[in-house]
Amino acid sequence: MRKMHKFLGAAAALGLMTTAACGGGSDGPPAADGGDAEAEAPADDAETAEAPSADSTDTIDGTVYADFTGDATAGEAVFAQCRTCHVMDPGVNRTGPSLHNIVGREAGQVEGFNYTDANANSGIVWTPEKLFQYLENPARIIPNTRMAFAGLPEAQDRADLIAYLETYSE
Repeated sequence: MRKMHKFLGAAAALGLMTTAACGGGSDGPPAADGGDAEAEAPADDAETAEAPSADSTDTIDGTVYADFTGDATAGEAVFAQCRTCHVMDPGVNRTGPSLHNIVGREAGQVEGFNYTDANANSGIVWTPEKLFQYLENPARIIPNTRMAFAGLPEAQDRADLIAYLETYSE
């Protein structure tokens, strides 16, 4: 019985950590209709600083997307962090919008999802290079967005995730 309690405690802790990664934790199930269920991100220095221009791809750590080779299989494992809020199914929005066909798409344009003005009017096109920059620290690139994900500090994780996203893009 003691082993069962330890297992259940560990499972509960893992669930809380996963939910916290995307700012989830709402009282109900994910919004299937693309509603405005995204949690408000706490204000931080990245949100008060001026965002890079829409065509900038400069990263905080100085890495460049072209210097990495992404592995889609490894990227699928990285996507587990995103799955709390996003799915790859076309037309299915949850707390966050569907990421199907994201590579090459304009930011803030998934039908049926209620974006912040900051996201919808960012002027960003999700090229692999821009995604690489964004995934490092999303609040730096689109301040005042509701996405409460701190980012992926490891450049290889970002490249792998982009390779995975590209398998769902036309």
